[in-house]
Amino acid sequence: MRLLSKAAKTVAWSSRCHEHHEHGTIRTTMNGAKFVVCALYKFTALDHFVSFRIPVQAKLHEHKIRGTILLAKEGVNGTIAGTRPNMDEFLGWFNRQPGLHELEVKRSAAEQLPFKRARVKLKKEIVTLGVADIDPRESVGTYVEPKDWNNMLDDADVLVVDTRNQYEIKVGRFVGRFACATNPQTTNFREFPAFAARHLNPAKHKKIAMYCTGGIRCEKSTAFLKQQGFDQVYHLKGGILKYLEQIPQSESKWQGECFVFDERVTVDHQLRQGSYAQCHACRLPITDQDKQSEKYQAGVSCPACFARSTKKDKARYAEREKQVRLAQARGQEHIGPRKI
Repeated sequence: MRLLSKAAKTVAWSSRCHEHHEHGTIRTTMNGAKFVVCALYKFTALDHFVSFRIPVQAKLHEHKIRGTILLAKEGVNGTIAGTRPNMDEFLGWFNRQPGLHELEVKRSAAEQLPFKRARVKLKKEIVTLGVADIDPRESVGTYVEPKDWNNMLDDADVLVVDTRNQYEIKVGRFVGRFACATNPQTTNFREFPAFAARHLNPAKHKKIAMYCTGGIRCEKSTAFLKQQGFDQVYHLKGGILKYLEQIPQSESKWQGECFVFDERVTVDHQLRQGSYAQCHACRLPITDQDKQSEKYQAGVSCPACFARSTKKDKARYAEREKQVRLAQARGQEHIGPRKI
């Protein structure tokens, strides 16, 4: 099994849809799709991140790109969508900015724009672990390319950990020869350090491999474990999305769909919109079966959140849903108050 270092190069965006490399054809499904969705990130020294917000926002509007980009001193993180030509133009400009060459980019398809507006937000962290002095630029786990990931899943000496949240794992996960990946049972990424403290031991767990949606959470989680004294720590380069992009379904060890943080809710193995809907009250994925529950009311509640919301909450959600329906009847989008 060949493990690549952090210096591994990102393949140029311009030929993604038709290129070949040693494993075979990259399995993108952009051909025929109206829009392309790009999940991107890079840890880099971005001391000018505050002033950088204005030109990034301007370029998003110029190229009619929607979605959210987070800027922080430690780098950039975002998911954006637009037409293929417009995305080419924007990413070309973005990659030319100081410190942003060789972005980690994953692509998937969408028939409709899965975002309602373009936002650029300033943050303390581009992904929040909540632990000080964790810098993936200084120390991080060893990348595993998608073509080598199946070997890692089938290695009995490796503990595979899914760093995503419980509601994400519920709709899809990797299954190896010996077991499914460990589920930390977290509701947000800030809970991962506590899981590691309770359940992971460097004396017992000699080899740990982790994965997440697009790779960014594993940059932080592997850096954290290295700080805690774990030696052999690995992570799937580019995350689940890169794996689905490159590995044919006939060779895949992925089961189910992959939760994504946009209006598509999930994507299937072909990186097209999956079968799940979303509860607009709690934002969790829901199935057609969930919609048959007496606890489900569109835009108000679902079986997962019914007991957690108050009558006042439900009344507020019902009013919001009413405004959404009225806007749709007028042929308009209801996107709520603009957040600055």
